Amino acid sequence: MKIIGLTGGIASGKSTVSQFLKELGAVTIDADKVGHEAFKPNTETWREVVDAFGKEILNPDGEIDRQKLGKIVFSDSQALARLNQIVHPRIYALAKARIEDYRRQGVKVVVLEAPLLLEVDSPSLADEVDEVWVTVAPEAVVLKRLKDKTELSEAQSLARIRSQLPSEERVKHADVVIDTDCGLDEMKARVEKLWRRLSLDT
Repeated sequence: MKIIGLTGGIASGKSTVSQFLKELGAVTIDADKVGHEAFKPNTETWREVVDAFGKEILNPDGEIDRQKLGKIVFSDSQALARLNQIVHPRIYALAKARIEDYRRQGVKVVVLEAPLLLEVDSPSLADEVDEVWVTVAPEAVVLKRLKDKTELSEAQSLARIRSQLPSEERVKHADVVIDTDCGLDEMKARVEKLWRRLSLDT
C-alpha cells in the first residue's frame, strides 16, 4: 500500500487535489475531519480543550465553536501550540488506525490530507507516509480564495497564513510539489499524471 501525505497552507488547493485523487481511485483521510471527531462533546480531548480555552468557545449545544476557537489560536502562537499539543496525538491515533484498517482491506493508495503534516513533532503523521505532496499557490491567490469562500477578513486570513509553516519550508520536505495557481482542468491533468506514476509503482 502506498500512503501519500498531502499537505499545504490554507486555501492552497489540498482538498481539490485530494478530491481528484479520490475520483481516480485513492482512499482519502482528511485529518481535519478526524480532528472534528476528536472534538466531540464530553470526550477527553473536548474536556482538555475547554479547560485550556474556556467555556466561551462552546456553542449552546455544547459543541466547540471552531470559529471562536480559531479567533483565539490564530492570533496567538502559544495558544495554537497548546491546541496542537492537545489535539494532535488524538488525530494521529485515529488516522493511524484508519490507515491500518485500509492496509488490512488491501487498499492500494491512501491519501492522508493533513495541513500540519510537517509542523507537528512526534508522534508525527509524516512518519506514516511514503511520499509528501505539497500544494502551493501565491499569497494573492490564497487571499482571493479565502475571500470568496469564507467570511474571514483580510487581516484574519493573513493571521492564519502567517500562523502556518511557510510554503518554502514545506517544499524542502516535498517529494512532489503541485502548483495550484491554474484552472481546474490543468490542475486535474497534473494530478492524473502523478496518479499514472503511482499506479505503475503500486
